[in-house]
Amino acid sequence: MKKLLLTAALICTIFSSFAQEGGYFFGGFESNAQWLLDDDGINFVAPEDNLRANNYFQLNYSLGKFTAGIQYEAYLPDALLGYSPVYENGNGIGTYYLNYKADKLDVTGGYFYEQFGSGLALRSWEDRQLGINNSIRGARVKYAINEYSDFTALYGQQRIGFEVSEATIQGLDANVDLSTAFGIEAVDLRFGASYVNRYQNQGTQTFLPSNVSIAGARLDFVAGSVYGGLEVDTKSKDALFFEGELVSEKLYDGTAMQVNLGYAQKGLGINGTFRRLENFNFYADRQAAGNQFNDQVVNYIPALSKTQDYLLTNLYVYNAQPGLVIEQAEQRAGEVGAQVDVFYTIKKGSTLGGKYGTKIAANFSYWGGLDAEYNVENRFYEAKFIGSGSRFYRDFNFEIKKKWTPKFSSVGTYQNVYIDKAISQGGFVGTQGEIQAQIAVIEGTYKLKNSQSIRGVVQHLWTEQDRENWMAAVVEYNFSSRFSMYVYDNWNYRELGYDGEESQIHYYSVGGSYTEGRTRLSMNYGRQRGGLICVGGVCRVVPESNGLSASLNISF
Repeated sequence: MKKLLLTAALICTIFSSFAQEGGYFFGGFESNAQWLLDDDGINFVAPEDNLRANNYFQLNYSLGKFTAGIQYEAYLPDALLGYSPVYENGNGIGTYYLNYKADKLDVTGGYFYEQFGSGLALRSWEDRQLGINNSIRGARVKYAINEYSDFTALYGQQRIGFEVSEATIQGLDANVDLSTAFGIEAVDLRFGASYVNRYQNQGTQTFLPSNVSIAGARLDFVAGSVYGGLEVDTKSKDALFFEGELVSEKLYDGTAMQVNLGYAQKGLGINGTFRRLENFNFYADRQAAGNQFNDQVVNYIPALSKTQDYLLTNLYVYNAQPGLVIEQAEQRAGEVGAQVDVFYTIKKGSTLGGKYGTKIAANFSYWGGLDAEYNVENRFYEAKFIGSGSRFYRDFNFEIKKKWTPKFSSVGTYQNVYIDKAISQGGFVGTQGEIQAQIAVIEGTYKLKNSQSIRGVVQHLWTEQDRENWMAAVVEYNFSSRFSMYVYDNWNYRELGYDGEESQIHYYSVGGSYTEGRTRLSMNYGRQRGGLICVGGVCRVVPESNGLSASLNISF
């Protein structure tokens, strides 16, 4: 540690001398810590290493056309609960890079992040809340051939904790603005194509393919108020693994299709997405398939359903199911479904709009398994394009936002959701299978003097399955734009406890945050309800816990 700090100080001294010649530093520090405590009420026993923290320090330096950066990470004394074991007790340099960017040429060496199209073929990114950093260590070149076409080429190995995968990733992505190339004025038309290959040594299992690849193409358009796009990808044959174990020596290919279509004008917006995935998992190491931490995922397959804002509307969330499973107890070939969003603003001055207007948003999503026939003994299946497969998830919800006076506004939300929790949420402890639930939420915000405001939320969830009914309430007071505090209680008032009686479990929390310039500190004490936490449609399992949490963010 002392050597690392001395090295960092030396680097900063050298960079500071460069900064006098016109360069500049930027970066940040982030620390997320937990102090875990025993809690008999939720049957939680704190581990011996009950003080945990995830820490990140990023330093970048830019000078002319060059930019260099380094990220130091420390998961000490241990990583936060629910994070991948690859980070346990780890510290060191997580990523580093050197970038050169000119008018047409952009070259990066070291670790980098990239996305091809919608990410169905490739997406490397960092999300600290989910514990994901699947950056690629190697080289990437971007080149703008002319005003309407460009390409990206990359080669490297994916990050796994403080190491990289043994397999190598090669990728090529090209984009053409067809409207500019052919002088089309009525429609904005863009075409793209991607190719991503993973080379992995066969070892002693010679039946495994060394090279597995995804190839795809996409077409996007905008014509007046209408916009849309189509992306189609295919994956070459590979064997099936689950959590490190070989399921079958038989090789299977995969496909993906995504269609977007939307309409937008003043006061009205409609957007729909259809997606079909068949055996479309893609990992830097095929043996990583099925791991719950999203380790070594090469492509990006989020759940396409509404991102909810409240405690209870996030109780039953969907997790995409692109994989193939052929077992005696269960058979799945992937997923197919769609979601539709409608946004409408009732005009000011109308009967329903009132003085300030009214905003209405509605969302519907449905996801199910592919309709397929299976021969488990011979490890064979045949899937229909859509068919009538098993239902995994269905959600209908709407939201009404209304400003009543210059000081008071409200939000009303209703959600009707069905979920097969055993499939959608991975079958972790507490799974009860099929669940039908309704959730109602009322939120109100009242503005006070001097940038102060008070916000209150009441919520209720009705269900006869799983842990039955819930109630929740939140009160938040903003003393200013910089300082706020909150208290909430998430009450599972119908579930039977460990003794067979109604448990009456309260998942309470109290906390606040303070912001000064580019520094933000937040703290909270309370219980963490177990389940899935999702960001952008990607989820990780969070165990139940109790304790004190703190987060510090500094940017410069």
